[in-house]
Amino acid sequence: MSISLKQLKVFVSIAQEKTITGAADKLFLSKAAVSMALSELEKQLGHKLFDRSNNRLMINEQGKRLLPVADEMLSRSHTIEKMFDQEGPVSGRLRIGSSDTVGIQVTPFLLQDFREHSGHTEQSMFISNTAEICRKLSEFELDIGLVEGQIRQNDLMMLPWLQDEMVIACPPEHPLTQLEHLTFADLEHSEWILREQGSGTRDFFLNHVASHLRDWHQVLELNKTEAILNCVAAGIGVTCISDYAIAHAVKDGRVAALSLPVEIKRQYWLIYHKEKYRSPLMETFIHFSQAWEMPDYQ
Repeated sequence: MSISLKQLKVFVSIAQEKTITGAADKLFLSKAAVSMALSELEKQLGHKLFDRSNNRLMINEQGKRLLPVADEMLSRSHTIEKMFDQEGPVSGRLRIGSSDTVGIQVTPFLLQDFREHSGHTEQSMFISNTAEICRKLSEFELDIGLVEGQIRQNDLMMLPWLQDEMVIACPPEHPLTQLEHLTFADLEHSEWILREQGSGTRDFFLNHVASHLRDWHQVLELNKTEAILNCVAAGIGVTCISDYAIAHAVKDGRVAALSLPVEIKRQYWLIYHKEKYRSPLMETFIHFSQAWEMPDYQ
């Protein structure tokens, strides 16, 4: 049996794109070439790797067994290709996923310091909510995730990372700003602007704030932090948000930040697939991240 790297690239791309057309576009190959490579691979292995349904290819159990091994082989191959192109102890490309707050407010500073420390500059960053980051890690589309949401997937490894403090954001002239000590009773009947389903910030509000309220109303659901802050500044409602995310708006005088009635630190997580090959680059990034502290840039 002689399985080629091309066949593995085709297999992984189909697993991620779920169509022959999508894989062909991603690999700059013809659909015929992609179909042939997959057929040859399945023939060599003696197993189908995908279930066909409505022109989509959904990876089956045999394919799921192969995916982490194929990903490792391609990663090792890429490491070999880059080994002599870059000076320093690490080489290759690192695909990082960050949830919204982390990706906008924290990860850029982490990458800046990592680049200075390691000399490595080939990183890509994808920003979305925690649920989408987890999905891409499960399908080996990303190498590492940096998120603030709760993780409920058994296939992902979770390492505690940073912590932040959650606050209530409201307009500077809001009646809540006149209170000396905010209580949950003061938040009753409030109108809230929340992040979308799958967001770690939304999960925090539901678990740690809404659970203490008898009567609250969602007036808007938005998937961008800056949009939420602008709506808060416009007086549409209040929100629960990270102090990292709100610092610039408070400094500009657009919104006010109020401490929650109870001090609850929110945990950030560094996550990756349990079967993901931890290359020297990935190991270096994990160790650096765990020792790293957020600079005082505010």
